[in-house]
Amino acid sequence: MDTIDVSNLNRQFLFRESDVGKSKAEVAAAFVQKRVSGCHVTPHNCRIEDKGPDFYRKFSMIICGLDSIPARRWINGMLCDLVMENVDGTPDLSTIIPMIDGGTEGFKGNARVIYPKMSACIDCTIDLYPPQVNFPLCTIAHTPRLPEHCIEYIKVVVWPEEKPFDGASLDADNPEHVEWVLERALLRAEKYNIRGVDRRLTSGVLKRIIPAVASTNAVIAASCALEALKLATNIAKPIDNYLNFTQIHGAYTSVVSMSKDENCHACNGGRLPIEVTATYTLEKLINHLTDKYHLKNPTLETASRKLYCISMLFPQLEEESNTNLQLFLKDIVTDGDEILVSDEVLARAITLRVQFI
Repeated sequence: MDTIDVSNLNRQFLFRESDVGKSKAEVAAAFVQKRVSGCHVTPHNCRIEDKGPDFYRKFSMIICGLDSIPARRWINGMLCDLVMENVDGTPDLSTIIPMIDGGTEGFKGNARVIYPKMSACIDCTIDLYPPQVNFPLCTIAHTPRLPEHCIEYIKVVVWPEEKPFDGASLDADNPEHVEWVLERALLRAEKYNIRGVDRRLTSGVLKRIIPAVASTNAVIAASCALEALKLATNIAKPIDNYLNFTQIHGAYTSVVSMSKDENCHACNGGRLPIEVTATYTLEKLINHLTDKYHLKNPTLETASRKLYCISMLFPQLEEESNTNLQLFLKDIVTDGDEILVSDEVLARAITLRVQFI
């Protein structure tokens, strides 16, 4: 769904100025096919979530060039779900689809090779990704001081209230949506005498974009391509299993072997035990889960009732949800009960089996 922006041209070498506004997937596919004789590339201009298991099962490896942690977690969860088990419970190696992932952040980057359910996956090492910074609502609503505050206010307050484009969800890759936010952010910035709101910053805030450095991108892209070549031809052993790169003070690389988390919900099919005390409240549980799994707006429910759900689709549940926050878990569930946890950043819901200690 991503389209080409003029800010991409300094580092994404498949695109030209005449391509601005067009689909990245379609333009890249056409460029490669024209450049490499005999190479056939099929573009899919859609969200990765729009494709089902049968689509991903067709590939012998998957190389990720994703720009968000939720997207990485989704494809990671999909590939873990595709792994079948033998009678003895061990993974069926013929169903494992290796994943190569690369990411950059300014002058730093990393590349890694993941064998789902065999080696450390994205969720096994979720603490490597610091939670994205969110602006306090009280600040952006009442005392905005930065251009980012104006944009964020339109995103989290005005858009849900006005429901533009027939109530569509805000799509940061849709130029019309970005323009709508920009126009209203400029009005708010003018009201508070704040300068600096422009189209590039608006897109950056909506996508949580970190400025990219072309040389870092080139090194990580080359590392991912090299690992793909190793997997495809067996000419060398793939890295084991996480490559760090930095060029802040000179260029430096190292490879670290990340350990698999035996309690990873993605590797374990989404079912996990959780030990809590009798004085554990629902609010404390939600805060723990939010910090541990980098959740945004989790929903918790048992087989018989919803415990916590803040959603515009179910406004009648908000008051009950807020009341439930102060309840002790022992008054809500019994030992051995299961709580289903869902969130937009999770590829699949987590089932927690409660154990009181």
